[in-house]
Amino acid sequence: MSNILRRGRLSSSPDEDILNFTSSMSADKWIFEADILVDLAHTVMLKEQGIIKADDCSKILKGLLAVKEDGIEKLDHSYEDIHISLESRLIDLVGEETGGRMHSGRSRNDEVATCIRIRLRDELLSIMEELAGLRSALLNRASVHTETLMPGFTHLQHAQPTTFAHHLLAHEGALARDSDRVTDAFTRVNKSPLGAAAFASTGFDLNRERTASLLGFGSLLENSMDAVSSRDFLIETASAFANIMVNLSRMAEELVIWSTPEFGFVELHDSYSSTSSIMPQKKNPDTAELIRGKVGTVIGSLMALLTICKALPLSYNRDLQEATPNMWRSVEATRSAVRIMTGIIGSMKVNTDAMATQSTAGFTTATELADTMVRATGIPFRTAHQIVGVLARGTGIPTLKEIDAVSSDILGAGLSERGLTEEMVKDALDPVSNIRRRRIIGGPSPDETGRAISMHIGELEEVRYRINVLNGSIENSLKELFDTVEKCMEGN
Repeated sequence: MSNILRRGRLSSSPDEDILNFTSSMSADKWIFEADILVDLAHTVMLKEQGIIKADDCSKILKGLLAVKEDGIEKLDHSYEDIHISLESRLIDLVGEETGGRMHSGRSRNDEVATCIRIRLRDELLSIMEELAGLRSALLNRASVHTETLMPGFTHLQHAQPTTFAHHLLAHEGALARDSDRVTDAFTRVNKSPLGAAAFASTGFDLNRERTASLLGFGSLLENSMDAVSSRDFLIETASAFANIMVNLSRMAEELVIWSTPEFGFVELHDSYSSTSSIMPQKKNPDTAELIRGKVGTVIGSLMALLTICKALPLSYNRDLQEATPNMWRSVEATRSAVRIMTGIIGSMKVNTDAMATQSTAGFTTATELADTMVRATGIPFRTAHQIVGVLARGTGIPTLKEIDAVSSDILGAGLSERGLTEEMVKDALDPVSNIRRRRIIGGPSPDETGRAISMHIGELEEVRYRINVLNGSIENSLKELFDTVEKCMEGN
């Protein structure tokens, strides 16, 4: 059969170079099953609206299910995209007199936009689940490390003592916001453009609400021009994925650093490590490094999407064909990175002794000592900051006698004369006391991190419930679609 798309207006076919340049078939494998769903829903609606006859509808539906069963491999890949290839295959099976009616009232423009949204919403739900798994792994780790001392850092310099649970909760909080962003993006992805046709809708009496319902969409993307030409939902999703990857890169960087002998805080499980081809002693944190590296892929995809969509006049332009491959690259990299990080966190060995030893290195209790001076003597914090800063020039932990010597130079009197005691100094320099005193909301005290963990576990249960609701809603719609298809094939 001749090319069903080009045999009218065009008198010649593109050569191999042109076809390779214009074809989207390599990326269209992502949307093969979505395209079948769209065809099924559109055909059912055409019959219900009286646009095609029941007998033609039945034959088309049976043909589509046969194409689905055969898989994408049986399609003719010489066509420029999967939509025409699939329609051509259908016509081969049922004849043009019947199969040629399926495309009534529809364009590839609204068809492809619908397919992309169907596949992308499934990927968003999958990544929501992956994020929930990673957050759960972090919370599980945090729950057993509420009293595990470690140094906190600013500028990668030792700053104040904290706990491993407190540190893990910081990452979990960032991922919780990522989860919210993905959920928000889902609501805008899950809008149906089907029925918009090329851009100006159609004179056929289509029921757009019906196809949206059968395909599990939450609502319609109403304006037909906007429906086919907008790819802001890809940009928004890619942006959310880039944010996820940036947060994962921060975790990955810490894991790489912490697994060095200089830190020795963690050791990655063998299955998440590699060795050297020449240095037999090496155990490299390659998976963490690759997570860090794949951030470039995801950010690059976002930049590509922004650049492709920039300054495109309404409505549809073929430039948009280049958008979706970037989206799928972003999806693959993000999904795999979240999954790998979940495995790393759940399986790594934590060296609590090394963390505790380093928790006071670099005079990390200096801030608490200054705070204690303020509380005990009533001097301004800035003055206490100066005194402790001078003490920090020394090489050891200061005694009350040394504190008095410095304060005498600055204030003309020792702080012991104003109420500071050896016991207060000892308590201020104790990292455990430091941690327990920091019990305000969001602080590292074991009681506060325990409360935070319980709260976040509850929030995560709500997130998983919402994911199940969304999945269930789509599954119910698709069940209705296939039930309706069965009835139509039986002549009902």
